[in-house]
Amino acid sequence: MAVSVEESLGRIADIDPRLHSVVAIDPGARDEAGRLNLERREGRVRGPLHGTPVVIKDNIDASGLATTAGSTALLENRPALDAPVVAALRAAGAVVVGKANLSEWANFRSTRSASGWSAVAGLTANPYALDRSAGGSSSGSAAAVAAGLVPIALGTETDGSILCPASLCGCVGVKPTVGSVSCKGVVPISATQDVVGPIARTVRLAAAVLDAIAGSDHLAAVEAGVDALRVGLPRSTGWDQRADVSDLCEAAAAALGRAGAVVVEDVHLALPATLDDDEMEVLLHEFRVGVDTYLREHPGAGPRSLEDLIAHNAAEPSEVAYFGQDLFEKAARTGGLEDDRYLRARQRCRRAGREEGIDAALARRELDALAVPSYMPAWKSDLVCGDPRELYSPAQLSAVAGYPALTVPVGMVAGLPVGLTLLGTAHSDAVLLRLGAAVEAALDPLPSPTFREPTAG
Repeated sequence: MAVSVEESLGRIADIDPRLHSVVAIDPGARDEAGRLNLERREGRVRGPLHGTPVVIKDNIDASGLATTAGSTALLENRPALDAPVVAALRAAGAVVVGKANLSEWANFRSTRSASGWSAVAGLTANPYALDRSAGGSSSGSAAAVAAGLVPIALGTETDGSILCPASLCGCVGVKPTVGSVSCKGVVPISATQDVVGPIARTVRLAAAVLDAIAGSDHLAAVEAGVDALRVGLPRSTGWDQRADVSDLCEAAAAALGRAGAVVVEDVHLALPATLDDDEMEVLLHEFRVGVDTYLREHPGAGPRSLEDLIAHNAAEPSEVAYFGQDLFEKAARTGGLEDDRYLRARQRCRRAGREEGIDAALARRELDALAVPSYMPAWKSDLVCGDPRELYSPAQLSAVAGYPALTVPVGMVAGLPVGLTLLGTAHSDAVLLRLGAAVEAALDPLPSPTFREPTAG
């Protein structure tokens, strides 16, 4: 069912005080909605997003609104121009109603952070259970969609930041191929891994957003079916984490088979033991260079370097109330993008994700995609201890490869959503949408969120 801008703003006012998913409301949203309604009455419809309300993750520039990345250091960072992805959404008829909360600095300030928390807006709650994590780092984007505040949102991903919150909140999340969507005007972590993508109620809506921001015909893929597409199940990757989650994912894989896809067992997918360290080396170096560039290019009297951010956090009690800034401090000690350690780590990451990882798994069995369980059910939020340290993630290989991924809801475990993640090679986004649409069509939709209050235990 379509949601108007006025309905969206009303739901944000009524519901979001319990969720903390929206940071700021765009004061021009109602006027923009009025102009688009007039266009519609005159027979001018820009496409499937015409008049659709959207929230934008608060690390993406939108004119007239602060871009804070959740940090009090950037409260006065008010860009004059939309990021290209936001401009593209507006051109397609979407109406930006506000900015979405996020894990501060997209979860790249401390190894002890709690997903969904920012010093600017506090902790985002999961609409299915208010004491559970909404995931990170696009926490507010996913929670807002799950709660029905908006039907679509923009998130960003470096490693799991769309897939994780979308899965935990029972939404469709698409991480496009890196480079297919502009990251200009986005607070960066990694030049080789960052990408902007949609979180949406349905695969069709996600495809419509991709059409707007990536300039391709993804909606056609949703209608194309899955006949003869070959989908591999790498059983060593997440299938043995929890039996109840795996059972739901098994049912989704079986549904793909009934829809015409060929489901292939005994698929090998390798994750090198050194991948965590190599990826972190890459991210630390690229963040240092990228954030300095972003800060220099933006207006106002705010920080101009990573060192300025470190000094701000050290002097601001609200920033370090729950965790520190060890990642900032490590990044500040890196040697730039010509450093041999960086270049070697980047090469190993690319090889692990591509030639020896996803591409190898696809080629061995002549596959079009891989299917693995998404994240486990949402864990309880813990600001003191942070997220669980040993969390299974389906995202890392696609992250270091720069390849697309999609998560789609497949059911509920203990009242919490779980999903199936589909992985592919470069520019196979449309294939993943075809498969995701088939899963969605075959399974019952998730129940609406209950906004369950915290319980003991």
